[in-house]
Amino acid sequence: MPSPGRVSDPHILGRKPLDDEADFYGLTHPGLVRKENQDHFLVGSLRKYLDVHHTSLPGLDQNPVMGERLGYLAMVADGVGSSERGGEASRLAIEAATQYVAHSMGCYYAADSSNETAFHEALQEAATRCHETVLQQADAASGSGSMATTLTLWIGIWPWSYLLQVGDSRCYVFHRDRLVQRSRDQTLAETLVDQGVLTRADVADSQWSHVLSSSIGGSQTAPVVTRLKQAWKSVGLLCSDGLTKHVPDEQIAARLRHMTSAKQACEALLQDALDGGGSDNITIIVGRLLRKDSTD
Repeated sequence: MPSPGRVSDPHILGRKPLDDEADFYGLTHPGLVRKENQDHFLVGSLRKYLDVHHTSLPGLDQNPVMGERLGYLAMVADGVGSSERGGEASRLAIEAATQYVAHSMGCYYAADSSNETAFHEALQEAATRCHETVLQQADAASGSGSMATTLTLWIGIWPWSYLLQVGDSRCYVFHRDRLVQRSRDQTLAETLVDQGVLTRADVADSQWSHVLSSSIGGSQTAPVVTRLKQAWKSVGLLCSDGLTKHVPDEQIAARLRHMTSAKQACEALLQDALDGGGSDNITIIVGRLLRKDSTD
């Protein structure tokens, strides 16, 4: 997963990670209040096709691993809470992004890892395709309710990673004993902070903190793509706000600091969210790169 490390960092420099040096896991849970789980997620490897490891999507082919791995892909989509068809919107967004990436492998193979423009354009196009897919489905079912979702998509192609953000699902990185939120919430509260109407301290208690200013399928979509460096030993986390509503950053950092595996960390964070109230759907993806020949 992405890291804020410097180019001179010895954990960044060096060879590409081997398959058995990557530890990724994802899960989703409806929580304790809502009957329907409107979250969806996917974790996979980028090869000549997309090799799916974990996903909430039903019936998605999981092909045997073949060919050299190019990188990794992780996605979280959270159906907008006020949307009557948020679950369908999040499923469509993940499916559309999956299909776009799976059919665009040539772009990734052809692009140099330092070609920032190519990856920015590819991810912007992925967001556009997802947005159009959800809008078309909503139009086809006129009168059945609105459809909108968040989408946080991470692609790691060593030594770079690319983060696509729409909405308020989040991407965190735990690196050198410090947890950093690498995504920025696209909410009205954040917009008001930018305008000087709210202070940063006001955001948590603001009525606008969970009102999206940008979404897939909504009235406005403004995808943001960020390029980041990857690093050995860093831990990445993608999640829906069902986790962050109930688990503070300090507790997330503690779980990642003492994790024994990505699966264990996901399950521990899920239990924390349920113990904290579980008022929303909860989706968590954790990933890390552990170098086996490292002496430190």
